[in-house]
Amino acid sequence: MAKKKEEKELETKKENKENKSRHEVEVVIDGTTWEKALDKAFTKKQKEVNVDGFRKGHVPRDIYEKKFGKESLFMDAADDVLQDAYTKALEQSKFVPVAQPQVRLKEIDEQKVVFVFTFITAPEVKIKKYTGLNIKKDEVKVTEEEINHEMGHLLEKYTELVVKEDAISEGDVAIIDFEGFLNGEAFEGGKGEAYSLEIGSHTFIPGFEEQLIGMKAGEEKDIQVTFPEDYPQEDLKGKEVTFKVKVNEVKMKEKRELDEEFFEDLGMEGVNDEASLRSEIEAHIKAQKEMDAENTYIDQLLEAVAKQVTCDVPEEMVEEEIDRLMGRFAQQMQMQGLSLDVYYQFTRTTEQDLRNQMEKEAYKNVLYRLMLEEIAKLENIKVSVEDADKEAQNLADKYQMEKDAFLKSFGGIEMIQYDLEMRKTIDFLKEKNA
Repeated sequence: MAKKKEEKELETKKENKENKSRHEVEVVIDGTTWEKALDKAFTKKQKEVNVDGFRKGHVPRDIYEKKFGKESLFMDAADDVLQDAYTKALEQSKFVPVAQPQVRLKEIDEQKVVFVFTFITAPEVKIKKYTGLNIKKDEVKVTEEEINHEMGHLLEKYTELVVKEDAISEGDVAIIDFEGFLNGEAFEGGKGEAYSLEIGSHTFIPGFEEQLIGMKAGEEKDIQVTFPEDYPQEDLKGKEVTFKVKVNEVKMKEKRELDEEFFEDLGMEGVNDEASLRSEIEAHIKAQKEMDAENTYIDQLLEAVAKQVTCDVPEEMVEEEIDRLMGRFAQQMQMQGLSLDVYYQFTRTTEQDLRNQMEKEAYKNVLYRLMLEEIAKLENIKVSVEDADKEAQNLADKYQMEKDAFLKSFGGIEMIQYDLEMRKTIDFLKEKNA
């Protein structure tokens, strides 16, 4: 009995804790407003229904209601007044929602409709300490090994392919025609013409590239391979197939030298010898490392401050942040020519798996945002409209856009102000925690 009482008390405390940012507002729409909404709903229905003895769109109201019932108008009328009810709820409550509000239809009849809006407001954020945390940024150094490694990459990138008469060997590029057969039948997606395949790149099914070694231009061969058990195409998983292959041409990589021709191909201003190239590479690596070190430093700084924070982050804010991350991920996949459905198929995951995977990052993003907003408020960190306008113009120029078009895509001048305030707050933390 005592245990049940303790459980009940815990549930009550949890409920009270969760309700700190959750507020219900009831709105009643009645009288003339509701009558007009019902009239509008009838006008819409009148154009849609067929009633014997009446032309479409001319059935009288009393006949319609007798046949279909007054209740058939309620939901269309409720949809019509929903936005007005939401505006009324905001005006009555003075709440500033931080997430999309939920709406519940509590009651509806001839005389009225009653909505209940659930608003999520910013939670209370308490910070024990956010200065003097002694977080340092790592020093950046560029080693000779890193410079040599990048130079090797450049030489590899500008490597020239020359035709060779000898047989294919590891590292060569074979220009091939191929077609795959399963049980004597050609299968979908198994055909290619004039395909450039680097031997040793492991871009084809295991065993395929190795069987090309030793072949010469003009030769044909049947290659037998087995598709992996985890291959995404169901009808080919674990199946043994035959590829009919013809080698059209064999090319080998010709190593480049740091000569005049290479620097001309490189086309980098002020880079015309090994010394200037090494200097340019060092500067590039250092700039990238500085950026990485700065990002790591800010992450460590925010993480350190977050450990001093007490805040009950609303689940709705986290879910909306997950939605944003999902949208960004979908765009990244689209840039690679993949849809989310194809991604789920390849990775054997679901949308819910991906949402679960993003939950931790989403929670952290929301917590950091709330934390920075609180610090900005405590330190009176603000950005004027004039400064935000200048920043908008700078960004529009950077992206070669008209300022108005840029602001529309960014979310307006208020979003520029907010972004600058968050950046100024981070700069404040860097200064006070060095």
